[in-house]
Amino acid sequence: MELTVGPNQFFWKAEDWSTLYDDLAQAPVNRVVLGELVCSKRLPFYQDAILPAVETLVNAGKEVALTSLALVTLKRESKMTHDLAEAGVEVEINDLTVLAHLPKGMSFSVGPLVNVYNEGTLRWLVSRGATRICLPPELPLASVETLAKAGQEAGVAIEVWGHGRIPLAISGRCYHARLHGRIKDNCQFACEDDPDGLEVATSDGEPFLSMNGVQTLSDSCASMAYHIDALSQAGVSALRLSPQSKGFVQTCALYRQAIEGEIDADHLSDELVSVSGGMRLSDGLLTGARGADWSGKAA
Repeated sequence: MELTVGPNQFFWKAEDWSTLYDDLAQAPVNRVVLGELVCSKRLPFYQDAILPAVETLVNAGKEVALTSLALVTLKRESKMTHDLAEAGVEVEINDLTVLAHLPKGMSFSVGPLVNVYNEGTLRWLVSRGATRICLPPELPLASVETLAKAGQEAGVAIEVWGHGRIPLAISGRCYHARLHGRIKDNCQFACEDDPDGLEVATSDGEPFLSMNGVQTLSDSCASMAYHIDALSQAGVSALRLSPQSKGFVQTCALYRQAIEGEIDADHLSDELVSVSGGMRLSDGLLTGARGADWSGKAA
């Protein structure tokens, strides 16, 4: 089973962004998706570093793709989307409107924000040129098994969300800006203060969600630590790991060790909690009644 690193969902300083991909060039991962997924206002801060990062990763033998935005709403965002097709790198679409900007016959990959819930949708995307599909993280194991089988029949690689805060929703409004009494157009990049998202609790003080600018995420970190074998047997080609600010390269190495059978799930989950600084783990969307449930050891 391969490991894919998804695009960084958060707003980091440019030097931290570049350091991530320099480090990933030496990490035991097969594929890296980079670029701006959440908010186009963030892009100018590290845009000049994208192509050097692509070159570094390609030279290290990694497969590389550029992500589209999750929500294209402005003319400049539409132009930016159109320009992706001319970058000479595979494009991962996270919004179906991106297909209108890709030349006919151009192959592409599909990110987890596109609702691929059934075999018909999967086959339609393959007919349009999809060669790899990362399934939405909210699917239960039975659905993953069905779609992985359909993917094998269609000759398309299937990925599953393997680690990271789950993207739940994207909005035209910015929660971070509103929290600080600002409007979206004058947000002053408040999201920079929360490199793994801003944790939100219920009125009773229970952990609930995490906010990331215009994006809503899970509070807990979804982890397939206890389901690697089941997913592999289902025909899943790769696990997708989402960048976090603490211990991410170590996280990649831990998953590789688990895939190779060098450590068991208990060891993996303990180490994941440790290197992340204590993040709660969950896997309930795959197996349970609630997404926040965790089938392994208590974190």
